[in-house]
Amino acid sequence: MASTNSWTHEIESSVAAPRLFRAGVMDWHTLAPKLAPHIVASAHPVNGEGGIGSVRQFNFTSAMPFSVMKERLEFLDEEKCECKSTLIEGGGIGSAIETATSHIKVEPAANGGSVVKVDSTYKLLPGVEVNDEITKAKESVTAIFKAAEAYLIANPDAYN
Repeated sequence: MASTNSWTHEIESSVAAPRLFRAGVMDWHTLAPKLAPHIVASAHPVNGEGGIGSVRQFNFTSAMPFSVMKERLEFLDEEKCECKSTLIEGGGIGSAIETATSHIKVEPAANGGSVVKVDSTYKLLPGVEVNDEITKAKESVTAIFKAAEAYLIANPDAYN
């Protein structure tokens, strides 16, 4: 019997929440191939304009254990820098994972920066066990937001 599991992760950033949310979440399909070309070969919207129900696809290099991932935006509150998406294709769906969702919220921090809070919930297929995948997932999420942070610090007029 497959069971539902989850993990949470927090990442501190010196960048303000709205800028980091726009760059690291909402426009990551545009920035990822530029900032992490060794991991993301290309990315693009599949359908929608970035609102609820929109689907975007990421195509990965051989650095990843899968070549493609499609995600659908299920919930979005841009003012609160919060969204929830569901993995609908690739990324282990059908081979190891039955379902997977990610809830991301970027909250303002007292120092003018922000804290990224990620809550990932997934249901493994029967017989599949998680080993170091959670650690790798947390490292990947951290790398995404740190790449976006570095870009925003280097480009202070971007995503204002």
